[in-house]
Amino acid sequence: MSIDAAPRTPRGPVRRAERALAPDLARGAMLLIIAVANVAGVVFAGQPGLDATPEGVDRGLNFLLFELVHARGYPVFAVMFGYGLVQLARRQDASGATPKRVRAVLLRRHLWLVVFGFAHAALLYYGDFLGAYGIVGIVMTLVLLRRGDKFHRIALVIWAVAAVQVLVMGAIVVSGIIGGSGGSAPLLAIHVNSLAAPGYLESMLDRLGEWPMHTLTVLPFILIAWLGMWAARSRVLEEPARHKTLLKWTAVLGLGVAIAGGLPAALVSAGWLHVNESAAGLMLTLHGASGMFAGPGYVAVFGLIAMRVTRPGPVVGALSALGRRSLSGYLFQSVAWLILLAPFTLALGGRFGSPTVTGLIIAVAVWLATVLIARLLDKREQAGPAEIVLRRLTYGPRGRAAMPSHRLDDNGQS
Repeated sequence: MSIDAAPRTPRGPVRRAERALAPDLARGAMLLIIAVANVAGVVFAGQPGLDATPEGVDRGLNFLLFELVHARGYPVFAVMFGYGLVQLARRQDASGATPKRVRAVLLRRHLWLVVFGFAHAALLYYGDFLGAYGIVGIVMTLVLLRRGDKFHRIALVIWAVAAVQVLVMGAIVVSGIIGGSGGSAPLLAIHVNSLAAPGYLESMLDRLGEWPMHTLTVLPFILIAWLGMWAARSRVLEEPARHKTLLKWTAVLGLGVAIAGGLPAALVSAGWLHVNESAAGLMLTLHGASGMFAGPGYVAVFGLIAMRVTRPGPVVGALSALGRRSLSGYLFQSVAWLILLAPFTLALGGRFGSPTVTGLIIAVAVWLATVLIARLLDKREQAGPAEIVLRRLTYGPRGRAAMPSHRLDDNGQS
């Protein structure tokens, strides 16, 4: 059974000029959001990263972090993960591979992602998503990939139900605020032992204990990735002009729900709203539930931007280059946090005044470094090192006939 919503003529490997711009642009730009969110967590050794007693400019930064960053970056990559899985399968189908062969390739790729995730968590950073991507990819390959259009519409029903739940939860929060619950409870941030460990070995041992639970808690993002699969079957990002109305409404409603749902927690984090412990917990739950809508919202924005770009300039080109090497960019960030921010290395987060401001500067600087490196690799037509390793493990040294060009990425676009 074809994974396309409508029959298509098989085509050969994707050339750079034929690539859809929006997925690459979204991945490259949103790695900045990932960097800012992760740095805040590392600096404050908690999840989410939160200055519990902000003063001055830190109040505004806390507010923006909860409105635009925390729990609002990873849903974008979850959407793109589901989208990319369909694209990978579609390219394999077009090359003449049998469904059994396509399934084997995808399963092997996602099993290796689990291995990547374990190594990433053990060596660098507890908050790994690669292992969860691998597990979700295996489930999606076996259960969802070859289903028909009617079955995939279940994802839309689930999102509609989730929207109603967020609306009800938001109404409860607002009624509590109007009722004047009072109190001075902070938002609950979970302490992360590995981020506060005094030595590398201690941090590694802590991460080995933290990674399995973290992976289990983020597995429900399969519902977000499923929406990406649905969008890929309709080629929403490859043909943005044909889906212009859908993209506009998705951007407005998705980001609108995320921003409105995150507002109460953002106000509390900034110290501009004071509530009791029960209300603070409910606000944080609303913040997380509404954050999933930022995924399709942000993706739709980049789809609309890509629709207007007739010829990518230096900025769009550089961001897209990083998007094609997003796995390498993501791992590069984790190396940087370990070197720059860990208590047993440079520990820069607490050395220059406000940790929030310092962390933000470091996050932007590291992200810009990955943008520049990706641009240089792009000019040389070289893939990222992590993409090369994953591709070789997936396809094997003799799998080049079914393997996308080594000069392209392995994010589902090749």
